[in-house]
Amino acid sequence: MSDFKFEGTTRNGKLVQGVISANHYLQAKKRIRQFASKHRLKILHVKKRKTFLYKIQRNDEKPISGEQKAFSKEEVRQALQKLGYRVLRIQPKLFDLNLRPPASEIVTFVRLSADLLREKLPFNEVLQLLINDIRNPTLRASIREINHDLRQGKDSEEAFLKQEKSFGKFSARMLGLASKSGNMSDIYESTARFLERQAEFKKNLRSALIMPLFTLLILFGAVIFYVTYIFPETAKLFLKLGSELPPMTRTTLQISDFLLDNMLLILLLTGAAGSGLIYFFRAAKGKFVRDKYILRIPIIGSLFQKTTIEIFCRVFYALYSGSGENVDAIKLAAEACGNRYFEEQIKTIAIPMMLSQGKGLVSSFEATGVFTKTALARFHSGAETGTVKKTALQIANYYEKETVYKLKNAIDFIQLGVAMIIMVIMTVLTLISSETALITPRTPIG
Repeated sequence: MSDFKFEGTTRNGKLVQGVISANHYLQAKKRIRQFASKHRLKILHVKKRKTFLYKIQRNDEKPISGEQKAFSKEEVRQALQKLGYRVLRIQPKLFDLNLRPPASEIVTFVRLSADLLREKLPFNEVLQLLINDIRNPTLRASIREINHDLRQGKDSEEAFLKQEKSFGKFSARMLGLASKSGNMSDIYESTARFLERQAEFKKNLRSALIMPLFTLLILFGAVIFYVTYIFPETAKLFLKLGSELPPMTRTTLQISDFLLDNMLLILLLTGAAGSGLIYFFRAAKGKFVRDKYILRIPIIGSLFQKTTIEIFCRVFYALYSGSGENVDAIKLAAEACGNRYFEEQIKTIAIPMMLSQGKGLVSSFEATGVFTKTALARFHSGAETGTVKKTALQIANYYEKETVYKLKNAIDFIQLGVAMIIMVIMTVLTLISSETALITPRTPIG
């Protein structure tokens, strides 16, 4: 999120200013208008915190260059002058791109934080050490802002959620809750392990899908080129010679003519449909529909479901501390799992059943329809023996190992499926070409 500073006046002419956090300028203006309407303020202007590049010097020392976020150039100048520096130059950063840090950088930060916390170092010292060592500028700036917010007394969860764009929703939520839980090192360790698993899962999934998709794309392009350019030239030559075209050749020529006559319309419809799908799946309802049906995709769907359960159980294990607080732990674990449909089922079915109907953990989970029979059986055993927390960790570890193994099988199956598609297409093209080769011209050539 970015910070936005607003200034305004009350009905009595008193100057009022404040700072809010928002994802973009329009969202900030909307929140500020709501605040102004509630408190009857007249907003004068809104400024976004930007990055400024500066060059400073102290006495005859070597000039120092750096960057600092602020709402105005004058704010940077005053801060540097208070530190005893002579300001040589201050200018806004032209391309202030805050690209999300690589997953490896975030994993390194979380893993090192867990190790240092285990060594009993204060958290502010941990952040200061890592600020100096992290290379990625976006992540370094985010950690510096978190450290600044915590020193100002801001709530840890609020400070981390403010940097959700850099850390991701799951990591920001977990790291923000860590300081409230009383076992920071354990939560950081669990978060680091999950991020490593997630990065490995995505890497393996990409390796499983990129090459097959690339192969299918090349094959699709080759087929379109053959059908719209090479094949019509040959088929129309036989038509000029008065030959009667066989059924498959005639049908293929009709398809070719249709594609050539309506190419612009097809491209426009395809582009519009693609843009519409992208817009839909970026909306809240679209994400819910996507997450609901992605769990039902053959082979890959079960992997996503078990990975989601693994995340849920790992977060639940880190946050669960007793029967009196398990509802909050379940709610936060559902939010962290990253699947909107899974989260909605937990919040609208499981938690209300536990609170209003007094149902048990297992029966409430079973009613959601998102847990596997194995997970429900293990939770049932844990509920009977009073080891729900330990059981959650066992389920997470079990599904971690299972998904790694089954992902390899899924990769082999996908590659086999692509090979079958290629074989079918090549067989059809071969049959069409063979049929064309058997056509006998009625008019002798030459």
